[in-house]
Amino acid sequence: MADRLDLPMVGERQSLREQVAHALRAALITGEMRPGVVYSAPMLAQQFGVSATPVREAMLDLAKEGLVEAVRNKGFRVTELSDRDLDELTEIRRLIEVPTVTRLADASRAADFERLRPLAEEIVAAAERADLLGYVDADLRFHVELLALSGNDHLVAVVRDLRNRARLYGLSQLVARGGLPDSAREHLALLDALARGDQGAVGRLMAEHIHHVRGIWAGSPST
Repeated sequence: MADRLDLPMVGERQSLREQVAHALRAALITGEMRPGVVYSAPMLAQQFGVSATPVREAMLDLAKEGLVEAVRNKGFRVTELSDRDLDELTEIRRLIEVPTVTRLADASRAADFERLRPLAEEIVAAAERADLLGYVDADLRFHVELLALSGNDHLVAVVRDLRNRARLYGLSQLVARGGLPDSAREHLALLDALARGDQGAVGRLMAEHIHHVRGIWAGSPST
């Protein structure tokens, strides 16, 4: 039986489904919901103080993102990824994102990149206050909006799916080591290189950033 979680009561401003999904993502990011453990919708609903329906719907949303998987007649198990899984996801991201973002580097598009600066600063601010959910949300939006500048909607959808599947791994350990702000500031350096039109620097920064993310996923410093 899964342990009782420290979950908030939900209100009415958002749909219950959205609020529950948001709270569950937070529990996943902080590690309170543990990989391999099965959580039942009725048990979670009791802790939220709502019916089981919005909880089940929220868990199905998380299942589509690859964060949990349905277990017949039992509930939902938090997805576990092996080192091989993480390596393969990293390789696919590197093959897609490095050349795509490198091709975007163009000083004439500096205004496009500048519009992303508030998001990059939001990532840094979230990292400095150890707000894991805020960090993950801003980081995903930053990379999705940056890749959207390529004009390839299918590519953006593929990368969004890849990032959703592994974005939670290792962040809590990185916060404990005080290393999250350094990773966050890489986004600002990337924008500066893009605005200069420095393709060499952009390619190097993107490759290093994805390499660092693999270290974060592993819960240990990358080398």
